[in-house]
Amino acid sequence: MTLDWNAFTPWPALAGGVLIGIAAALFVLLNGRIAGISGILGGLLKPLRGDIAWRVAFLAGLIGAPLVYMLFADAPEVRIDAGYGALVVAGLLVGVGTRYGSGCTSGHGVCGISRLSPRSLVATVTFMAAGFATVFVARHVLGF
Repeated sequence: MTLDWNAFTPWPALAGGVLIGIAAALFVLLNGRIAGISGILGGLLKPLRGDIAWRVAFLAGLIGAPLVYMLFADAPEVRIDAGYGALVVAGLLVGVGTRYGSGCTSGHGVCGISRLSPRSLVATVTFMAAGFATVFVARHVLGF
């Protein structure tokens, strides 16, 4: 294994993590809601009255923030070392895992662990272990 020192950016990564943590904390403190993307998006599939505007605003911010960033800086290069089939299968598996885990990595990993939720800790450890195992099998057993 080699480390690409040119791509190693601990300070911007730390700053991004701090901003995500602050945003998630403010979201739960001010709105009493967990910033889990799957739950926010899922709430739009069966919307309740008076529960749509904040969900749409949250998702618009997720889409709009990178667009605003690109007004001031070049977009980072996106490189995906997988074919469309693998991406579709991976997306479906993430969706199934999110459903079975009663939440996504942002809901459990960022918000749940910060609230010391045992369920979120187990879910996050499971997400991570499944990810490690999947990468190992895909790269070292199947040779993708």
